[in-house]
Amino acid sequence: MNHFARRSAAGGAAVLAAAGLLLAAGCSDDDNDTAKDKIATVTSMMGGGPTTTPGAGSTTTTGAGTETTTGMATTSGTAAAGESTTISTPDDGDIVVSGEVYKKYVAAGGTNSPLGLPEDPQEAGPNGGEYQDFDGGTIYWSSDSGAHIVWGEIREAWEDNGGANGTLGYPTSDEKDIPGGKQSDFTGGTITWVGGETTVTPK
Repeated sequence: MNHFARRSAAGGAAVLAAAGLLLAAGCSDDDNDTAKDKIATVTSMMGGGPTTTPGAGSTTTTGAGTETTTGMATTSGTAAAGESTTISTPDDGDIVVSGEVYKKYVAAGGTNSPLGLPEDPQEAGPNGGEYQDFDGGTIYWSSDSGAHIVWGEIREAWEDNGGANGTLGYPTSDEKDIPGGKQSDFTGGTITWVGGETTVTPK
């Protein structure tokens, strides 16, 4: 899970050389672009891609001539830092995790959490919501309920009752401890798992 993508030596040297030429040329006081802006422009022109921010497990810089990343957080070229990651999985190829689902995924520990790797691309849920399946569970998000994780026996009972399309609707909490077991809250009720038995309680 801790494989780091590396920028090729030639690509890095070219970017540094181009940046050095810009700095040597100097910038006048009337110039609206700072040297940093010019370096960023050269980096973009040379194929330098997005950079990552701390996230699920590890970080990398991507761009032209890089190796494939595996099981790590890499921000996409168009999303702002911390809004997206592309994860290379051994069975399903590259899968993007983005938006509120991504934020929840990172908060849970990303690839190092019980959720593990994504299984499928993010999909649309009812009423404008979104969800994504992972090895260890699913993250569901709606504008009314926020992003929450559903997994295990509670997830099975919820899906048996129609999931987000059923009477229980979207989750409004992550699974939490209760005396003797676990509970998840939903817009339309609760599901508890106590003593190995699952109980669905609609509102």
